[in-house]
Amino acid sequence: MFAILLVAVTVIFGLWVFARWSKVKKYWKERGVPHYSPNPIVGSLTFLQRENPSLWIRKLYNDFKGAPYVGIWLFWRPALVVNSPEIARRVLVKDADVFRNRFLSSGKTDPIGGLNVFTVNDPLWSSVRRRLTVVFTAAKLRSLQPMTITKTKNLVNRIREESKKGPVPDLREMCTDYTTDVIGEAAFGVTSNSLTSPDSIMRRVTREMMAFNFHRGLSWCSIFFFPELVDWFRLSFFPKDTMNLLRKVFQTMVAQRGGYEKPVKEPRDLLDALVKIKQEATDDEITDDILLAQAAAFLLGGFDTSGSTMTLVLYELAFHPHYQERLYQELLEAKNKSEEEYMNTSLHPELTFLDAIIKETLRIFPPMGWLDRVAGADYKIDDNLTIPAGTPVYVNGVAMQVDDQYFPEPDVFKPERFLPENERNIVPYTYMPFGDGPRNCIGMRFAYQSLRQSLAHVILNFEVRALPGATRPHHVHMEQKGLFFMPDEKLSVQFVPRENTQTGL
Repeated sequence: MFAILLVAVTVIFGLWVFARWSKVKKYWKERGVPHYSPNPIVGSLTFLQRENPSLWIRKLYNDFKGAPYVGIWLFWRPALVVNSPEIARRVLVKDADVFRNRFLSSGKTDPIGGLNVFTVNDPLWSSVRRRLTVVFTAAKLRSLQPMTITKTKNLVNRIREESKKGPVPDLREMCTDYTTDVIGEAAFGVTSNSLTSPDSIMRRVTREMMAFNFHRGLSWCSIFFFPELVDWFRLSFFPKDTMNLLRKVFQTMVAQRGGYEKPVKEPRDLLDALVKIKQEATDDEITDDILLAQAAAFLLGGFDTSGSTMTLVLYELAFHPHYQERLYQELLEAKNKSEEEYMNTSLHPELTFLDAIIKETLRIFPPMGWLDRVAGADYKIDDNLTIPAGTPVYVNGVAMQVDDQYFPEPDVFKPERFLPENERNIVPYTYMPFGDGPRNCIGMRFAYQSLRQSLAHVILNFEVRALPGATRPHHVHMEQKGLFFMPDEKLSVQFVPRENTQTGL
């Protein structure tokens, strides 16, 4: 009797699964939306851990060229990829209230991963974002300039010492040492000397954040594409041992500044801003975990993305000496106007070609090139399609940025596209390396300031040369197991000290 019952239950369950799957796989076809055929288990996510998501979503864009959107499945959940700048504008800006939240999220078992400004949703997101914005005004960023200059000096000295031995063997490692020092000190208030001591506390932390094993890959894939799994398997956005160390560092630095009882009038850095948030909270909504989550997210979201961008800027310049010389002349002219030992941030607006080079690098290599949102209500995409509330939507910025319709010769490194006289001709919402709308990257200004400062003084002091037979920038292999668009091969260049350097470094 039991055997018969078991068989009956199995058959009924199998029929239910088959009926459910039949409905799922017809979802986009019935709505007239172009799509790949889904895998019966993972839907459209067959690329995970085998191909970088940015490369996959670029392929999707090209395979359905001209389609304003394409249907995909996150396992059995239908989602929409937006390939149209006009629809992107509505999703990110015009109708941002409908798409206020991200789809990616962590769970209750991962408070640090689930409560940071990158992953948390409303109403907590609005409260935290508003209070953190004060740190990233131009005036507040200028107060961080002395620290940034010190780290830049350390970087130049590091390059000078390494260059005596030959080519720098791992450009990304060196650049992330620099960004760890800058962002780690701004976020946690702790002195970071990664450029001079590879075993510094903050560098140990960021090195662990960069490491991907099977468990870490599973955690990130779940957080980004199947958040319900996080609590089931007690997964985490950050490595748990790393967060235990960061928690101790954070608590120590708060205590050294007088704890939460000492009033903070004007925040000097992110740590001060977080303490001030706690002091101004009228209830118990702002916990210590929420504060630590913001500092950890700022570190993770900044050190590797900025370090990778800095790496690729220098690598592109090594292969384009004519652009490098033009940049050097611009920097030299700006430096000669200054009576200070180091180039002040007040001169940064004059560095239009440096900005163009950074922006062109971010066009080709945006660290996070796809922007996820979730529809908070039924939403009319166009006359042919309305998506129901809860549908994940991905804006395909990484593909639009290399579409020859918007950027002629997209595979060619051409900084001139972003000079002031040309940048105004770029079609809006086809270039979004920092996102757009209310949920754009809060650290964008800080990233540009630290990149300008470091790159300016590196180029003022050194000529960067490509090595014979080195992989050209466009063919650099990108990470397969991670979700960000960053190189996973060691890139090596030669730094040659410039004669009669006039930088004072």
